[in-house]
Amino acid sequence: MPELPEVERSRKLAERVAAGRSVARVAVEDDDIVYDGVTPKQFRAALKGRQVVAARRHGKQMWLELDRGPHPLLHLGMTGQLYTPGSEGLTLESGIKTEGWPPRFTKLQLWFDDGGQLAFTNARRLGRLRLRDAPAEEPPISKLGFDPLLSMPSAKAFIERARRRRSPAKAVLLDQSFAAGVGNWIADEVLYQARIDPRRRLADLSDVELRLVRTKLKKVIRDAVKVDAEKARYPRGWLFHRRWGKQSGICDATGNLVEHLEVGGRTTAWVPALQR
Repeated sequence: MPELPEVERSRKLAERVAAGRSVARVAVEDDDIVYDGVTPKQFRAALKGRQVVAARRHGKQMWLELDRGPHPLLHLGMTGQLYTPGSEGLTLESGIKTEGWPPRFTKLQLWFDDGGQLAFTNARRLGRLRLRDAPAEEPPISKLGFDPLLSMPSAKAFIERARRRRSPAKAVLLDQSFAAGVGNWIADEVLYQARIDPRRRLADLSDVELRLVRTKLKKVIRDAVKVDAEKARYPRGWLFHRRWGKQSGICDATGNLVEHLEVGGRTTAWVPALQR
């Protein structure tokens, strides 16, 4: 599933292709699941002829800021991606690939006045296309927590928020009302690098441990964004490269056994020899 770094990659693509340009043409797929609270026809009418000011993001939600609302709000879901002609999408864990132009599973296609194009794909129909007058101030974004890339709280504020959370550390990191954009692999990576057992309650960690969790959360996301979410370019020592598939006998980069358990209803990879 696309997490914050993957969505930031899509945002940067949209910024490059669309910002400062007007929407000349809009093609919509007749899909009343992906189009949420708005008909495809209404969505098309809201975008056609509008100028794109910027591409914005908070957590896993991104939107195109237009010269006049309403603004299109995009949630990629499990398999969603943005494409432009000639671009290659990320390889997601779902294994679903799109080829050709427009790509398979396209739900929205935009043409701009300079000839550029964007296509939004959603193979499993778990993503959403919405219209919002003020995206950052309305649900679902208004219900989200801080964005670790854009608005990481101070260490003091982070600790205060963590002390109010009685659930296991892994479950809290996955809670979008706590930290927007953190998904399963990021949570596992952060706790692995912070050497924290994912089952420990976040509120029970010491101040030193919570500061370390904050530091690692900020660093993991910044490092992933820096390489444009290209998985092969993530640091070789990351747990990320060894966490998939629940394979037995897999070790981390230093030779410690990687194990799997369920925390907060999600499969969790961890290294018992290091995480306490």
